[in-house]
Amino acid sequence: QVQLVESGGGLVQAGGSRRLSCAASGRTFNSYGMGWFRQAPGKEREFVAGISRTGGSTNYADSVKGRFTISRDNAKNTVYLQMNSLKPEDTAVYYCTRGVGGGAYQRGNDYNYWGQGTQVTVSS
Repeated sequence: QVQLVESGGGLVQAGGSRRLSCAASGRTFNSYGMGWFRQAPGKEREFVAGISRTGGSTNYADSVKGRFTISRDNAKNTVYLQMNSLKPEDTAVYYCTRGVGGGAYQRGNDYNYWGQGTQVTVSS
C-alpha cells in the first residue's frame, strides 16, 4: 500500500512563499509521475501541477504557472511544490497524488493514490 504524507502547509501572507513536501512510501517512487491538486471551500478539487517520473516533464494549471514549481527528489522519495507570490485565492487544502504511470498527468483520473492533504491559507 502506498502512503503519501504531505507537510509544509500553514498560514502565509499574500505575496509570500511556501514549500510543500510529500513523502511517499515504497520502493517504486521513481516509476511514477506525481502531482498536486487543491480544493478550496465549496469548490471542486482542481489540478495544480504534475511531474513525470524522471522530473523531465512538468505541467501546471494556468492559475499557478510562473508562480509555482513542482520538483522531485527520487533518492528521498519526495515531491515538492514551491509556491511563490501567493494570493488569497490560493487558499485551499493541497493534496499530493501518485500517477497511474510515469507521466506528468493533468487529470484526476490519471492518479490513483492520494494523501490526506495539508491546509494552506493565504491572508490578504
